[in-house]
Amino acid sequence: MSARKADSAGSLHPVTVEARQSRLNLSPDSIIFHRNGIEFRSATPFSPWTEMTLTLQSARNEARLHCSGVVISCTGNKHAGYHVSMVFTGLSRQAEAQLATLAYSQTF
Repeated sequence: MSARKADSAGSLHPVTVEARQSRLNLSPDSIIFHRNGIEFRSATPFSPWTEMTLTLQSARNEARLHCSGVVISCTGNKHAGYHVSMVFTGLSRQAEAQLATLAYSQTF
């Protein structure tokens, strides 16, 4: 599995992650993309198996990619923050291709 941090030079707008009672707007440089998921830091803890939605927006062509996923790990504490790992579920072939490109390059 390959992972990369998003290029912070403006290739990706902030990423929005939503769960039932939480909405996070994450900066592109705070996310590690994998081919089948993401990792990010959060001030809010999430329970394992929490379903979330994710919206990525490219700065190049304003295209949006909507994904769903499940939290598989959340470690940390309220003082230092939480490290959240999420795996994507039910991706279309097009979304898989876009995420694979994102994971293997530094631009979206």
